[in-house]
Formats: sequence, structure tokens, C-alpha cells
Amino acid sequence: MNFEVPEMQGEYATGPKQLYFSPYAFNGGTVMAIAGEDFAVMGADTRLSEGFQIHTRDSPKTHQLTDKTVLGCCGFHGDVLTLTKVIEARLKMYKNEHQRDMSSGAVAAMLSTILYYRRFFPYYVYNILAGVDSEGKGCVYSYDPVGSYERETFRAAGSASAMLQPLLDNQIGYKNQQNVEKLPLSREKAVNLVKDVFISAAERDIYTGDAIIINVIDKDGVKTERFPLRRD
Repeated sequence: MNFEVPEMQGEYATGPKQLYFSPYAFNGGTVMAIAGEDFAVMGADTRLSEGFQIHTRDSPKTHQLTDKTVLGCCGFHGDVLTLTKVIEARLKMYKNEHQRDMSSGAVAAMLSTILYYRRFFPYYVYNILAGVDSEGKGCVYSYDPVGSYERETFRAAGSASAMLQPLLDNQIGYKNQQNVEKLPLSREKAVNLVKDVFISAAERDIYTGDAIIINVIDKDGVKTERFPLRRD
């Protein structure tokens, strides 16, 4: 008689077990920005998580680069820290050499070159840059992982971007609306819209929640507001 020993499963398995190392991890989070006539609004949640674990509930994803420029980035937190350190070093070098801050358009172009420099081992980061340009108008720049960017009026990125972007398309871009008067976007409406879309995202995305950091950028500088979200 032939007796076959069944292959053992789990931690007692006798066969070879494949191990692998990934240089990336996804730590969730969502960022979005809206450009108005003479202002820009940047919003981002504060939850830092991985899988089904929340590492911290207070990890801001917005980084004020100058008095008129704010960067929102999320994704792999290690790459976020590295990228922001590189950007801050470049900004200090520029200010020491030229005795003035870099403009929002120049920061946008610099970030593109930094990302492209790492195109063969990209930063796993979703980037949105918001600010006021040299003419005093609000501007928003969105990026792909290797530095291609464009100026837009509104953009969402991160884990809940697929839910936020259609809302922005409808409410600001007036998509799928007929016979609607297109009014200029006010600052109050932009801030309230950021709060509303993040409340909706926190209901449906486990990687978004806890609180929103809202930065309002205009010619006078950056004003910051914190708004609570659901914490479960």
C-alpha cells in the first residue's frame, strides 16, 4: 500500500517559501486643492495608516514651502519625508543665493525636475502644489510620479481621489449640469466644499479620516484651519 503524506500548510509547511522585499508601502491619505481668482485652498487629512492599522491620527500632509506656496503630498510616508527634505534644501539654497523666495511657478518646475531625476526609482508620492502666482492669481499644479505636471483649477489625489474628483468636476467644473449660471468661486464656498468632500470621503475610505488641515493661500500669506472628521 502506498501512503501519501499530505503537504502541510501554514507555518509548518515543509516546501520552499518565497520571501520578497518591497521598497514601497502605502500609508494612505488624501490631498486636494482648488484655485480661485486671487486665492488657493489646499486640504489634506491627517490619518497615517497601513493596511488595517492606524499608525497616527495626527500626520499633516500639507507642507508650507513659502509664504505663497503649499505642497500637499501623500502615499509612502518615507518618500514624503525624503522629498520634502530635498525641496526645503533647494528652497534654502535659492533664497541664500537670490535673497528672495521662489515663486509658485518656479517651485512647480523645480518639483518636476526633482521627480524626473528619480524616474528609474520613483518617489511613491501623490503631489499637488497650490499657491498664488506672480500675478496674484490662484494656481494649482498636479503631478504624475515621474514629474509630468500641468496647471489646473482643481485636483484631488491619494486614496480617496476617485471619490473626490467627480464631486469637484460637478461643483466647480459644472460637469453634467445644464442651464446653470457659472459664478466665480468664492473663498467661503471653496473652504466649505473642501470640508464637504472630505466628510463624504471619510465615510467610505478607511485610509482617510481623523481631521482635515485646510490652508488658504493669498497675497497676504497662508492661513491654516483644522476641521475634525470621523475617527473610526
